[in-house]
Amino acid sequence: MKKKILIIVTAIFSFFVIGLIGLVVFYNSSLGPTKVKGDGTKYKEVTFVVESGTTSRTVIDNLYKEELISNKYVGYVYLKLQDDFILQAGVYELDSSMSLEKIIKIIGSGKVVDNSISVTFIEGKRLTDYVKVISEKFGYSEDEILQVLTDEAYIKELIDEYWFLTEDILDGRLYYALEGYLAPNTYFFDQNASIKSIIEKMLDATGILLEEHKDAISDSDYTIHQMITMASIVEQEGTTASDRKGVAGVWYNRLENGGTLGSDVTSYYGVGKTFKDELSEKDLMNCNPYNTSALNTCAFSGLPVGPICSPSSSALVASLEPEEHDYYFFVADKNGKTYFTKTNAEHQAIIAELKKQGLWFVYE
Repeated sequence: MKKKILIIVTAIFSFFVIGLIGLVVFYNSSLGPTKVKGDGTKYKEVTFVVESGTTSRTVIDNLYKEELISNKYVGYVYLKLQDDFILQAGVYELDSSMSLEKIIKIIGSGKVVDNSISVTFIEGKRLTDYVKVISEKFGYSEDEILQVLTDEAYIKELIDEYWFLTEDILDGRLYYALEGYLAPNTYFFDQNASIKSIIEKMLDATGILLEEHKDAISDSDYTIHQMITMASIVEQEGTTASDRKGVAGVWYNRLENGGTLGSDVTSYYGVGKTFKDELSEKDLMNCNPYNTSALNTCAFSGLPVGPICSPSSSALVASLEPEEHDYYFFVADKNGKTYFTKTNAEHQAIIAELKKQGLWFVYE
């Protein structure tokens, strides 16, 4: 009996040891290169981009997609074991003959490709602002860029390629089809990047952001186009993440009540004015599909026809997870503090008090 137990224990121990050895061998082999340079067409050279704000997990996922590593789960474990690894955003030249260890050393060193340039697109800005940035950084004229952005055939191609672009962006009332869809971020581009490659890299980033919220958007009563429109308004009306959720709550309360949204930022966009300009009564009465003022002669209720800027992830989350309350008005002072009220009388009283205390925000 003892001999039988000893045999069983020995077998189990041997199985465990063999399994452990196999696991170690598998782990070490997975760290090696996926292809060798002399392996014909299987060898791969990749210009690999690490955007600002990219997580280590995403880097591993992208390395796997590019076939530069053989197992992404081994990659996750390997990075977990690298206490001193610091992710450096940039553009890197990698190839499939490199081991994971070598790839991680290159990315951690920050030795980027010499001809790459960093370009920052700020959240809350309009598409025309982004056009100016592209023009300044790459030397294209603004007209050249706008010609691509307003090419209906190209827009239709993009709709076919990106799940979050729908027929809604073909609405002829929109000033720009891709307004709100180009994700704000710091990107790395080849200095000779084409206009289309710039646009599509920004759309790729939008896809990654929206993918995280795909189920929540699907479960919403609003279309993805309406949700991005809401997020763009929340972006410009709210300052902090908590304020934005409160602001989103106000807008949803107004929408559910069937009235006009009454957002000044949409009226600014509709007449092409910046916030440094004053809105006149004529502006507020202007009949355009973005003007949500109660004075709008079009007198439509609900959301404007489309987004008015590129929203941040914070504004998108606020639009998907609004604060539930019974407020219908809000105003922010010059320090960014937001005051929520239930009635117009309370709202006007807050405005009067802010002006009296010198806390009213004035653009200079």
